[in-house]
Amino acid sequence: MILPGNAIVTDATSIIALPAAPLHALEIWSNPEAVAKRVQKALGFALPPMNRSAGNAATTLLRFEPTVWLVEGDTSVLADTLGDDGALTAIGGGVVRMRLAGPHWRELLLEGGVFDTSAAAFPVGATAATIIDHVGVRLHAQSDEACIAYVPSSYAEGLHHFWEAALPLLGA
Repeated sequence: MILPGNAIVTDATSIIALPAAPLHALEIWSNPEAVAKRVQKALGFALPPMNRSAGNAATTLLRFEPTVWLVEGDTSVLADTLGDDGALTAIGGGVVRMRLAGPHWRELLLEGGVFDTSAAAFPVGATAATIIDHVGVRLHAQSDEACIAYVPSSYAEGLHHFWEAALPLLGA
């Protein structure tokens, strides 16, 4: 029996592979200002700046590169909006989304990672492209309590195992 006040409480951090979702790469290669205006009119929000995200209930855009955004969700209005100034390419089959949640998700990203995961450097809504355990990973700070990692399908199981093995060392 554990006496009241004598229990050890640990805050759990979890790693969950999320169900498949529509993911696309949106590329803009000409007329960026005109395309940005058309996208804002079509989606109701502006293209996010570098290393940031923006969205609504149906669509989230994550910017990791100067002219490329990851689009999660409904893309039905984007192909016509881009016209000949860009492309929208389905990439969902090649990417697994993992949700890292709990008080130590930032520390977990430091295991094999190479960037500053502090809340000041990687705030809610921020995105990052980095290397973790020798693999290119895209990250989205979804909230103070969770991050979504976009991992190549071919390495998703290995990275999940890598992070699971690191969990007992966190917060020690």
